Amino acid sequence: LAAELLADPKERAEHVMLVDLGRNDLGRVCRPGSVRVASFLEIERYSHVLHLVSSVEGELAPGRDALDALVATFPAGTVSGAPKLRAIEILDALEPESRGFYAGATGYLSFAGDLDTCITIRTLFARAGEVTVTAGAGIVADSEPALELAETGNKAAALLAAVALAERLETGA
Repeated sequence: LAAELLADPKERAEHVMLVDLGRNDLGRVCRPGSVRVASFLEIERYSHVLHLVSSVEGELAPGRDALDALVATFPAGTVSGAPKLRAIEILDALEPESRGFYAGATGYLSFAGDLDTCITIRTLFARAGEVTVTAGAGIVADSEPALELAETGNKAAALLAAVALAERLETGA
């Protein structure tokens, strides 16, 4: 499956677009010439999915800090699309309700100025006996709706399995 993912033209094109978007976002707050792709098209394996992963890094420009980097890169291209501002406008017009915590970020900012966040995707939220599971897929011109729906289901599967296990443990079944 990893070889298929790496060879898939649609997945590669989507990933390259996101890496370019990340480079552009960081370029707004980093020293000129310091933004670089530290790793590219690596495979990460999870219980129910494989991911293409790249790392984009840069040195913050003088007068810029971790919060500037967060603002420049938020929301992440993986949950907004490109061009980012227009994609956000389209999402706002099409999506019937707010995403809430989904597609946002969670993390910490230390007193030393260090910031570490992650995107809240494939997320489980439980409140007052109700559980919400969120997952999604990147849609591009070459997307096939049935495959994107299957991808979303695969991404949600681990969370849904956790909910089912919790229910079994709670009921003793």
